[in-house]
Amino acid sequence: MRRIPATIVTGFLGAGKTSLVRHLLTAASGHRLAIIVNEFGELGIDRELLLGCGDATCTDDDIVELANGCLCCTVADDFLPTLTRLIDRANPPDHIVVETSGLALPKPLVRAFAWPEIRTRMTVDGVVTVIDAAAAAAGRFASDPEAVARQRAADPSIDHDNPLEEVFTDQLACADLVILNKTDLVAPGRLAGLRREIEARLRPGVKLIVAEQGRVAPAIALGVAAAAEDDLAARPSLHEIEGEHDHDDFDSFVVEHGPVTDAAAFRARLAALIRAHDVLRVKGFLDVPGRDRRQVVQAVGDRIDTHFDRPWHSAERRTSRLVVIGRKGLDRIAIQTALGAVPGAL
Repeated sequence: MRRIPATIVTGFLGAGKTSLVRHLLTAASGHRLAIIVNEFGELGIDRELLLGCGDATCTDDDIVELANGCLCCTVADDFLPTLTRLIDRANPPDHIVVETSGLALPKPLVRAFAWPEIRTRMTVDGVVTVIDAAAAAAGRFASDPEAVARQRAADPSIDHDNPLEEVFTDQLACADLVILNKTDLVAPGRLAGLRREIEARLRPGVKLIVAEQGRVAPAIALGVAAAAEDDLAARPSLHEIEGEHDHDDFDSFVVEHGPVTDAAAFRARLAALIRAHDVLRVKGFLDVPGRDRRQVVQAVGDRIDTHFDRPWHSAERRTSRLVVIGRKGLDRIAIQTALGAVPGAL
């Protein structure tokens, strides 16, 4: 019996995972892809973005959202039953793509494919880690975890505990393919240096490629044939040494807003509050009067991208909704007030 391949797409918040998956869907050339989306937060933005791709493959049955928490923490409760339902279909998918949340650790998901009820029917084709080149070039993550530990030991008065670095390190350590995305935002000289820095951290045989807006050919991202579930020992994880993965360092909440009549002013207000409150990620949709399509908002730091995707459905309520993600302690009231949130809608 042919084992159905699965690709795990991981990467930090805003790296471009959903853009990559959308591109794979639209360029699938007749191959039936099923997508599992693990949204971190209360608003299912990523699944809606995928369904808005305008391609015939973007159907309700083939795009499954798991919003009950990070998949790496809910493997038995959510992930395995979802995989089983997909492969038990009369016409199962040719390939399954799992888009993790930005905080997920890939290794527990890879380990799940070694479970007896899954192992004979599926294989992990590869773990694809997507990196935001502009964020990495700005030094968002420490390049050497051991150097961080030495620095912490040398100066205990400074708090060097950075869970984002640990997550990033684990995602690189588990990768079979690394996509350095958004390279159009980085100067060529800095990009060349960044490639060398990242390649020095990769396991032997792991390839790094560059991309813009997640545009990577399916023939490159899919069909890696890594059988990652048989190679767990070669994929080291900091969290197997340091203890249980904990998401208590992060907060997320939804802001609902009325129609946005001045999109430019709203965008400027959003950028200002992101800087003021050190918000990591904002994503969602805006209702812009006079436009029959939703405006998608994607913000990483104070870099904000917008575009119009699909038309509003006749039966759905037009509204503006954003999910805000940041470190623990975000001032929800201040952020909601700054965005002009709708009273009673949050």
